[in-house]
Amino acid sequence: MIRPVVEGEFTVAASNSPAYTVPGLTEAEGGEVIERLRLRLHALNDLALTLKHVHWNVVGPHFIAVHEMLDPQVDSVRGMVDATAERIATLGGSPTGTPGALAAERTWEDYSVGRADAIAHLGALDVVYSGIIKDHRAAVAATDGVDPVTQDLLIEHLRSLELFQWFVRAHLESAGGTLSTGAARGEAVAGRVAVQQASRQP
Repeated sequence: MIRPVVEGEFTVAASNSPAYTVPGLTEAEGGEVIERLRLRLHALNDLALTLKHVHWNVVGPHFIAVHEMLDPQVDSVRGMVDATAERIATLGGSPTGTPGALAAERTWEDYSVGRADAIAHLGALDVVYSGIIKDHRAAVAATDGVDPVTQDLLIEHLRSLELFQWFVRAHLESAGGTLSTGAARGEAVAGRVAVQQASRQP
């Protein structure tokens, strides 16, 4: 276990290895779950900020529908952030919610769409939701048999995250059930493809 570094009056943890954890888990198991939750915490904080960014920067004919759709999603994701941070603390870890830690430790690029048409943002958000849902599902699989409480928390998140992605995709879906973004990868590309497809609709 890495020793904390002492600076003045404060102790700065050099790792998320807990000195104790919940009954039934070893400290090593608790540390592994904390490490997985650390990136989930960053991802959820990033998602809440991204959704608010879209809320402020969406324009066009679908502005009000998308603008008003996003605030409840922001509120729900902020609740997920709080629950994730509290689970980290319960496991004996120290949740980090600072912007610097998020930027330094995340494994994805910053959201790349600024002021843009609602359909462009929705195409980009579909990619964002796909990424966070995929990584949440991986964390669910990794906690199976190790920590069912954390697994249950992540599954509960997925219920809402997948619902929110459906809300986004409903704006991108044709009556035949295909997405206007198709197989587009990357936020900016998916946004452009969604706008191009929307412009071709009769």
